[in-house]
Amino acid sequence: MSSESLVLFFVLALVLVGGAIVFSSLVAPRSFNHEKFEPYECGIPTEGPTWIQFSVGYYLFAIIYLVFDVETVFLFPWADVMKAVGMRAFIEIVVFFFILGLGLLYAWKKGALKWV
Repeated sequence: MSSESLVLFFVLALVLVGGAIVFSSLVAPRSFNHEKFEPYECGIPTEGPTWIQFSVGYYLFAIIYLVFDVETVFLFPWADVMKAVGMRAFIEIVVFFFILGLGLLYAWKKGALKWV
């Protein structure tokens, strides 16, 4: 692939994405109703301050969940080729689990898994 076609690809991508954003901002229906500016559009008025600060522990817990959730995605291709590749695939998955285990141990020691 030549550099000219790569530049053309990126310019075309920028034009198409930019055009879609401009087009949608021009033709999209808008509502300036007071309820649209509420934090929740459920029809129930909010009580107290709506901008509260959550503990960083919730975010750490969510990030750790995502890491281990994505890890399971890598198990399916590994399981598919395990028999064909043999012992090398087994050793690689053991190393992979070891690294994940170290990450879990680190998060546990730092207290990222405490829900309080």
